[in-house]
Order: sequence, then C-alpha cells, then structure tokens
Amino acid sequence: MLALNTDHLKSFVSTDELDKAFPSVHRAHDFLLQHNGPGAEFTGWLDLPSRISDAFIKELTALAAEVQKNSDCIVSIGIGGSYLGIRATIEFLGSGKLPVYYAGHQISSDYLHQLLNTLKDKRPTVVVISKSGTTTEPAIAFRVIKKSLESKFSSEDLKQRIICVTDQKKGALRKIADQAGYRSFVIPDDVGGRYSVLTPVGLVPLALAGIDIAGLVEGARKAQAEYAVCDLEKNTCYRYAALRNILYNKGKRIEVLASFYPEVFYVAEWFKQLFGESEGKQGKGIFPASLIMSTDLHSMGQWMQEAERSVFETFLQIDKPHHDVIIPEDKEDLDGFNYVAGKGFDFVNKKAYEATSAAHFEGGVPNMTITLCKADAVHLGHLYYFFEKACGISGYVLGVNPFDQPGVEAYKKKMFALLGKRL
Repeated sequence: MLALNTDHLKSFVSTDELDKAFPSVHRAHDFLLQHNGPGAEFTGWLDLPSRISDAFIKELTALAAEVQKNSDCIVSIGIGGSYLGIRATIEFLGSGKLPVYYAGHQISSDYLHQLLNTLKDKRPTVVVISKSGTTTEPAIAFRVIKKSLESKFSSEDLKQRIICVTDQKKGALRKIADQAGYRSFVIPDDVGGRYSVLTPVGLVPLALAGIDIAGLVEGARKAQAEYAVCDLEKNTCYRYAALRNILYNKGKRIEVLASFYPEVFYVAEWFKQLFGESEGKQGKGIFPASLIMSTDLHSMGQWMQEAERSVFETFLQIDKPHHDVIIPEDKEDLDGFNYVAGKGFDFVNKKAYEATSAAHFEGGVPNMTITLCKADAVHLGHLYYFFEKACGISGYVLGVNPFDQPGVEAYKKKMFALLGKRL
C-alpha cells in the first residue's frame, strides 16, 4: 500500500549507519510497545485502529444519513489536531456529500464575518471539537456561531444541529453540552490532539460530510499490523524514522515534505504539526516544511537546488491519482508540445518528479520517496498511521517526549494576561 524508495540517499547514509541506528530504534519500539516511555499516558493511538468497532462506524454512518437529510453543510470548529486532520482528509479525498466550512482555527474577524454571511441562508450542522472547551480560538468562534444559530433555530432544533466532541466528564464544553442537551462524543484521554484524526475528533465530522471513514479505519488497521515488527528491513515506517534521525545528526536540520499532487497540501500541514509539535523540544528537532510541486519549483526551486545544504527532502507521490487528462495533438504545434500529445498530465507530472528528485540529489539534497498506490481513503488511513508511528519512534530516538507540548502554553499565558483574564 505504501512504498519507501531511498535510492537518492546513497552517499548520504550508509548501510552501516542504518545498522548502528537499530538499537535506538529498538529502544523506542519497546517504549511504545510496553507503554513505559516518556508520555506513555498519551500512546492510546498505537492500537486505536484495531479498537475502533464496526458498530461505532455504523453508528456514525447512521448519524450522517440523518444529518445529510436535514442539513446542507457542516461547520467544523477546532484548531490544531482538531482541525488539520479533518481538512487534510477532505482536501485529499475530495468533497463528500456536504460541504464543510471551518472555524476556530484562527482569530481573523474578516474570515468569521464572511463565514457568518455564508451561513445566513443555510441549514448547518455544527461540530465543535475541544478537549477543554477553553482553547481561545474555537471557544470564541463557537460562542459567536452559536449566537447566530440561536437567532433562527429553536433550542430543540439546536440539540440536533450542534454536536460536541470533548472530554467525557470535565471541561467547559462538556458542561455546555450537558446543560443544553447537545449530542456529544468523547475524546479519549490517552490520545493527544495531533494523533487524534482516527478518534471521534476526526471521524465524527468526516462521517457527517460523507467521507469514507470505514476506508480510513481499514487502512490504519492494515498499517498497525504492518508496522508492528521491529525490523528495519521489513518495517518501512521504522526505516524512515531511523533515516531522518541519521540525516539530522549530519546537519540536515530541515525536512521538506514535497509532493507533485496539490491535494496533499493539507496532509503536509497535518504532517508539520505532527512532527513539529512532537519533536521541537529541548533545543532539538527537525524543522518540518513543505512544498507543492511543480508550482513551488518556480518559487523555491532555486533555493532547494543551490542554497545552504541543511535540508533533506521526502517526496510524497501517488501512483494512481483520482483522474487523468490526456494532452491533445495540435495541428499547428506552435508551442512545440506535440511530442507529448496522447500522453496524460500525470505522465508529465511523474517525469517532473523524477527529474526534480534526481536534480536535488545531484545538488546535494538527500531525498527519499513515499509512494501511495492510490489516492483513496484506505491508503490515506494507512499513511496517517505510518506518520504517527514514525513520529513516535523518531521522537524517542531523538531523545524527547513526542507526546507533550509544553512550549505551546507560553504564548497562551501571555495572551490571556494581555486580554485581562484572571489566572
């Protein structure tokens, strides 16, 4: 389902170096397997795919049918892990049965004003996602949107139109849901936000929108089984984690996730949060960046080819995209492109990737390629689990706790003080 090509790491990483990395990978594997490493209380994602019941998927499918009958759009309110996985999935797979609007992922008044105008004549179902209910961005967005909905729907109708995904027992959003009688789903205590795309955080809004959540879970289940063995030859997930740490220790401090498929844009944004928030600690951490080719070849291509050699590249390719378009023959051939007439755009796209990966390798940028067989829900679910487990292994190899985010609280304390909140 997923292949890792490391041909363009030759001369940068030796077999001997990979062998020497195995003990640290094995130690990281044991941390995860035995749930006794730093942050072990947040490793519930590890066996999550196999714990998601088919009954729960059927429950969400039934709820989705009800919502799709009575609503014409979904509003997903959340930030970070409560936003990126949802948007990444929808952008990658294409729109489902209902359009999805997003709120609470920033604090732009112009954006929210425009969203409120868009929703004026619509019948939305709102999914608000927050463990605590007190994260600034989603909390104030929900307050505004709820007020707007109250002006045109009864309190009984809102019980069907507002769904809360939050803590089981505590927190502001739990109190709101219980007092108002909103339907709710539970965020597991043992899964952190950036690892939560396969919990109700992601599955609830995705199901309501009409996304194939059964396929996502199926792909993740396959990945859970495939990446269970601690073997750098057989386990491409572990090999990827080991390779990126070897490159980091050689001064390659930036990883660029590059793709020639624009639908990967928000998958890359999800990837950046996953690795950035997991590894950026104690003065350590690979800086995760992303490029969408071939667009960015005309803006960042020069930097990638000839700038400071502090970067390595991971290409994310798709063997079979959703569609292809054939290039027609032109009688005049004034542009001189009849030599590719009859070929598909994807053929040209893949040749551009081959040329770029080779050129960057020759220019001193080590790179590897992850290829998905198909651009469908099963393969995306597989990819999510691949990156999640690679991140857990990589963080432990790096020597940090990959499941906390102490630095995130620094700006929040200062912002609350500036806003006048009593702490």
